[in-house]
This record gives sequence, C-alpha cells and structure tokens, in this order.
Amino acid sequence: MKYIDENSITTAVLQRLESCKNPRLKEILGTLVIHLHDFAREVKLTESEWMAGIEFLTATGQMCDDKRQEFILLSDTLGLSMLTVAMNNAKPEGVTESTVFGPFHVAGAPHVALGADISAGAAGEPLFVTAKVLTPDGKPVAGADVDVWQADEEGLYDVQRPDLAHHQARAVLRTDAQGNLNFKTVLPVAYPVPTDGPVGKMLVATGRHPWRPAHIHFMVVAPGFERLITHVFRDGDPYMDSDVVFGVRSSLIRQFEQHAPGLAPDGSQQSVPFHTLNFDFVLQPV
Repeated sequence: MKYIDENSITTAVLQRLESCKNPRLKEILGTLVIHLHDFAREVKLTESEWMAGIEFLTATGQMCDDKRQEFILLSDTLGLSMLTVAMNNAKPEGVTESTVFGPFHVAGAPHVALGADISAGAAGEPLFVTAKVLTPDGKPVAGADVDVWQADEEGLYDVQRPDLAHHQARAVLRTDAQGNLNFKTVLPVAYPVPTDGPVGKMLVATGRHPWRPAHIHFMVVAPGFERLITHVFRDGDPYMDSDVVFGVRSSLIRQFEQHAPGLAPDGSQQSVPFHTLNFDFVLQPV
C-alpha cells in the first residue's frame, strides 16, 4: 500500500484528477489542491484549526438564503471578488469600469418608467439621478435595461427589513431612444456590511471595520454590449479609502450636488433640500 505523508499527499491527489475529462475543471481543481496543500504546510495548520475553518465555512453557508449571500460577502471582504472583477473586466479608456456585485442584488425588481420615484417609501433625502448610456464613441444606447439598488438613510437595503412587503430603492428602468435615464431616489449613505454572521466575526477578529462608502449599484444590460456591473460612489465619503470590500475605483466617484428647496430636475417643487447626480455609463461592445 502506498505510503502517504505530508509531502506525497499532494501528488497522490493530483494523480486522482488525471482522469478528469474537463480540462478547465482539471486545471482549476489541480491548482487549488496545490495551493491549498502548500498553504496548510506553510502555516503548519493544526487539525483543530482546520475544524474551526470547516465550522466557519459551514456557518457561512447556513447564513445564505434568497435575500442574503454570505459567501459573496466573504469573497468581497477577502478581496477575491474585486480581484476577479479586475482580472476579467479590463476596459479601454473611457469605458465605465466594473466593480463588485455585492450580496444584496435580487432578481425580479419592479420595472418602472423613466422619471419614477424608485425609493418607494425608503427613508432619506431626495436624490434626482440623470444619466445616459452610451457607446465608446458617444452614441446613445437605446433600450438598455438598467437595474438599480441601494441602501436607505439608515444604511439598510430593503431585503434587510424582514417586515417590508415590497421593494424599496430598487428598480429596473429602460433607456429611451436617446439613451437617457432618470429617476428619483434617496441620497446614499455609508453603511456597515452585516456583522451578525461569520463574516462579521472574521472582521472583528482581524481588527477591521465593516463600512462601505456611500454608493448606488447599477447593472446595465443591452444587446451587443458587455454587461456592466458597477457603482457610483458619493465623493467625500470618509470610507472611500478603506472600503471593506475594496470596490472603490476613482473613475466611479462623483459629486452628489446639494440644492436648496426649490425646482427639481423633474419639474417638481421640493420643500426640503435635495441632491442631484449626473453620470454617463459607457458600454463596451462585444
């Protein structure tokens, strides 16, 4: 019987993968085994430490449901999500950069008309967003579906409110023939990622804060173009340089202009101070 020790085990596992008929799967699993084994040898991983790791991953999976994805949060906070985004979404100059998807997107957000108030009762100061979806040479992209989601002024997404029966600060809009997009929402604020699960415990144990700078999520989909997943960040946020998920890119930072009560971009009269944001999304053709 073949003798297995701490060094020969890696070769033995790789030999078992030789019959794998999917070359990419074989490459990914084989390389994972090599690095995982090297990691264990380098840190001299004990059995109790590895059991604690298994328990952590088990708890991470148990925290996932249709409204919360703790594994995405784990990937985000370890920088793995942003690493894969950076590797797979290199853009020519002038094309809007991608960033992390985040754990709070949900399918089936309501489709609303341009100009709609997507806040749907979410708390926060009024924000009017105007944007265009364009090609790299500045031509409008008509009929692009733009999925928007964000937190309210308490730093919570709608899916984090168990008693809420409808979507808030979340919608899908479609650009008009000139590539225009406009809607009303609430001003985003900085917020902490959920800390009541295993990822939160990891952040505490490693002395890290859980905060994300204020931002709005956008996913733009249009035929003939690469899908864009991005944020627009609110300039001046104190967590801009220490985003817990490493998602900030300087090209995505914009001023959210504050205005005194008066005439808003949609023609309405606002009795309270309001804010405006203008941003052009430039898509990469496929």
